[in-house]
Amino acid sequence: MIRQGISENQANLVYIGIGSNLGNKIKNIEKAKFFLNRNGIKIIKTSSYYKTLSWPDIKKPKFLNVILQSNTNISPKKLLNIFQLIEKQLGRKKDKKNSPRICDIDLISYGNKILQGNISIPHIRMHKRNFVLIPLYELNKEWIHPKSKINIKNLIFSLPIKDIRSIKQL
Repeated sequence: MIRQGISENQANLVYIGIGSNLGNKIKNIEKAKFFLNRNGIKIIKTSSYYKTLSWPDIKKPKFLNVILQSNTNISPKKLLNIFQLIEKQLGRKKDKKNSPRICDIDLISYGNKILQGNISIPHIRMHKRNFVLIPLYELNKEWIHPKSKINIKNLIFSLPIKDIRSIKQL
């Protein structure tokens, strides 16, 4: 029998982003949440829905986004594998980068872990994205970026004004 260390058994506070800009966006996000739960990822809190412009091409369909809070001891690598499986189950096709999609699931942060390489934690561009920062602030007003040590309010204030004004809470 292999004995795991205490740190391996402790749950980590995890934030997950889900976005959709094709089809019934709310239904796509709710299905993704259902499949996350079914795969052992217990959702503690969910932000409001936020509508944002598509990036980098604002002519493409608008996105609907949420941030989820979870406690898990599932490894980051296994979480990403689960996310990709769920995206495929919901009909996501491999397409050009930033093309419209039924469902996109991202690991935003995993406790205070900092990883770079095949997996980047916290998400490498999360500090520049209104659709991550504003819903994350709704869930945790005290959140601090593990790598930069900048609090969520200051990260939001560092966004361009047009990014702050263009996001709409539903």
